[in-house]
Amino acid sequence: MATTSCPRCQQPVDSQAISCPFCRTTLKAYGHPGIPLHRAKGKEYLCDSCTYHADNSCNFPQRPYAKDCTLYENLEQSKLEREKQPYSSNFGINVKSWVNRNQTWLLLLGLLFVCFLIAMSLS
Repeated sequence: MATTSCPRCQQPVDSQAISCPFCRTTLKAYGHPGIPLHRAKGKEYLCDSCTYHADNSCNFPQRPYAKDCTLYENLEQSKLEREKQPYSSNFGINVKSWVNRNQTWLLLLGLLFVCFLIAMSLS
């Protein structure tokens, strides 16, 4: 059994425990012991350094004053991870990725081109 310490009372607690058996502090997401519950330290709010708050994709009800959250992703850490990812220099992969992202526009452009060809052949 892996153990960790409670952030409030510092007692040893099972790493899969949802709450501390000593002080009842919530440690994990309710019913999901595999999902960590991130906690703000001091008077700071988690939203101040969260990726989801920065890109405005967060729908957490306590936003922007969340002190604990299961979806928290550190903004600085995610920036560092993106910088570490190697840039793909393979032209084929980049083109394929661009086509996948813009399928709708390519389909619309193709349809307009076919309409243009039909109109040119009728005149």
